[in-house]
Amino acid sequence: MSVIEESRQRFIESLTRIAEFWGYPRAMGALYGALYLSPEPLSLDELIPIVGVTKGAISTNVRALEQLGMVHKHVRAGDRKDYYEAGTDFWKISRTILERRQKPEFDKALSDVGACLREVRSGAHSRSEADLARFYEQRLAAMESFFHTLDGIVATILQVERLRVEGLEKLLHIAGKKKKKK
Repeated sequence: MSVIEESRQRFIESLTRIAEFWGYPRAMGALYGALYLSPEPLSLDELIPIVGVTKGAISTNVRALEQLGMVHKHVRAGDRKDYYEAGTDFWKISRTILERRQKPEFDKALSDVGACLREVRSGAHSRSEADLARFYEQRLAAMESFFHTLDGIVATILQVERLRVEGLEKLLHIAGKKKKKK
């Protein structure tokens, strides 16, 4: 195996671990890695030997990557196969992932922690449970505070990205108007 092939394989394995860490299927990370390091769009058949999963798994995970804006489909005239290439706008990809993954699960976890904290605070605790109740209250309050802070950070990141895109669109619009005046 050449150095290039070894590097590609190590990169694909790396993205496989990252995908798994974030709760996505390992194949999604491997597919994105294979497409990201491909100078040309690849078909599902071409991805099978690179990624090492079935065509069905590749098809399912490519659709999921498309929905996240991480992969884009290309159609070649006269060819019935679809070809795919990796998206490279990491800000856009990150925004899409945060918007689609973060909110429902995160809001549920935050709500559950808050409910547990309210239960502990409102309960009448026996003398034997009083110390444990105070410990629980401290821990749950700390986690709730952290979750609120994290939620604020994510909201800020998403807002910054929106402002970045809106700013670029305004600049392009202004530049277009100036060209028309000339």
